[in-house]
Amino acid sequence: MALGLVMILLLAAVVGADFRLNRASAGTRTVTVGVIGSSDDQIWKAVQEELDRRNEHIRIVLKPFQDAIYVNQATANREVDFNAAQHYAYLEDDVKTNHYRLSVIGDTYISPMNLYSKRYSKPSQFQDGDKVAIPNNATNMGRALKVLADAELIGLRDPKATNPLPEDVVENPKHLQIEQVDPAGILNLLPDYAGGVTNANFVVDAGKSVHDAIHEVPYDLENPANKPYINIIVTTRDQKDNPIYAKVVSAYHSKHVADTITRVYKGACVPAFKV
Repeated sequence: MALGLVMILLLAAVVGADFRLNRASAGTRTVTVGVIGSSDDQIWKAVQEELDRRNEHIRIVLKPFQDAIYVNQATANREVDFNAAQHYAYLEDDVKTNHYRLSVIGDTYISPMNLYSKRYSKPSQFQDGDKVAIPNNATNMGRALKVLADAELIGLRDPKATNPLPEDVVENPKHLQIEQVDPAGILNLLPDYAGGVTNANFVVDAGKSVHDAIHEVPYDLENPANKPYINIIVTTRDQKDNPIYAKVVSAYHSKHVADTITRVYKGACVPAFKV
């Protein structure tokens, strides 16, 4: 009889604890963020820490994708609350193509796009007819062409154009074969290509440093030319004033997150916000 009473009391205590835990978590709002791969995990961990420090009762859940094309689709379909997977230029092109009703709710960082090679140590060493890999999506392809122009390997019809096309290459003195491939695989293809231009997040995912590049493009956030390549947080147009999302953006724009980006990514990402 005594044993039965003890068991009843223990069961009541456990049920009571579960009730208290459920009640405490009931006020926590979960937001799902679409991202590319895992390269930004440390950043979002810092955002979560800042939200917790502020007692905002917001829980971030990351949903990784392999390509930004699916992230905007998922955001438009409300499969995620918002995404952090692209820059202004990519969003502008994707919205124009797919007519998404999306809005920017915050800047995050600018990520360098540089030229890498396992064959050469500087652009001037490229040989006549060498193959060079660049991303196969429109906005990053255009940006990659600008990197090759900055490395003085090609000349563009309009050097200030945000998204030049291959037909805008008006000078190619070394007759480079510029091929468009999946940006995530460019580093792995380098044994077959004399060089490749790709995004820093893929460099980080591969365990390498952006400073392994044989040509780095300088990035000055005060230069309007760099604005199209600032990465952003994007949600549906009708949710752009959502106060929960605003708290997440505010936490992202904190000194703690800026310091984390600088410390962890060592130049692969540069904060594009003021603290």
